[in-house]
Amino acid sequence: MTSTQEQIEVSYDVSNEFFELWLDENMHYTSASYLTGDETLEQAQIQKCRILADYAEVTPDSLVLDIGCGWGSNLEFLVRERGVKRAHGITLSTAQCEWIHAKELDGVKAIVKDYAEYEPTEKYDALVSIEMIDHLCSPAQSHKGMAIELYRKYFAKCASWVESGSCFGFQAILRNRVPRNRKDLADLKFTADVIFPGGLNPRLEELTAAVNPHWEILETRTQRTSYGKTTGEWLRRLRANEATIREKWGDQVFIDYERYLDTCVRAFDAHWSSDVQMKLRKI
Repeated sequence: MTSTQEQIEVSYDVSNEFFELWLDENMHYTSASYLTGDETLEQAQIQKCRILADYAEVTPDSLVLDIGCGWGSNLEFLVRERGVKRAHGITLSTAQCEWIHAKELDGVKAIVKDYAEYEPTEKYDALVSIEMIDHLCSPAQSHKGMAIELYRKYFAKCASWVESGSCFGFQAILRNRVPRNRKDLADLKFTADVIFPGGLNPRLEELTAAVNPHWEILETRTQRTSYGKTTGEWLRRLRANEATIREKWGDQVFIDYERYLDTCVRAFDAHWSSDVQMKLRKI
């Protein structure tokens, strides 16, 4: 990981209770999938998990790895909704891992580990990763032309964990257009430097190049508007809990997260950012 464990904990270890106030009830911190536009956030998050599980061709007997598993929301979906008997997750956030363990989900194992250092004792049948790749390449490394190399290293590592023919349900935030005024640029820089230090969203063409030679792209769907709706709902819930957040975590936490989420809503609306889901199959 380019993002260090310390940087990851800046992003995700504010407080589990803090994130509970504005994420959905199962603590998904990634784009939901709104298929009609009329779903609740909770319904759209389950649809996201369903799409990626279908892409990974998950069955109840699959041994599944969730790379960058967050608070275990997708792991919980896999065991509760898909009947998966064994599902593993890796994360760099101690708070997230503790949250997963507290759920005591049957067949679920989560560990704090950098993906680059992870060595499973058996091959997986299916992989899922939801917006974890955004932590692999720093802005400085991207400026040096290292992005595709770093992403290809990631996809090669993932390929070593499965047999040929296995599938991977993959999701990533994308960067696209660059805004043209100073405030928008400053807000995006703030989000990158303060909320998610050390990371950078990939471009779609970088991912398309980096999956080779290990993975074949079978399906690709983008969901820019879904992430706009997701971040818009997060922002609404954050603002609804403003008094509690200011009292428990201080004014600056509320100010920072309101700025970050407001920036996200504008970014997806203005095509500065998007989101992609891919079905990959190991060659």
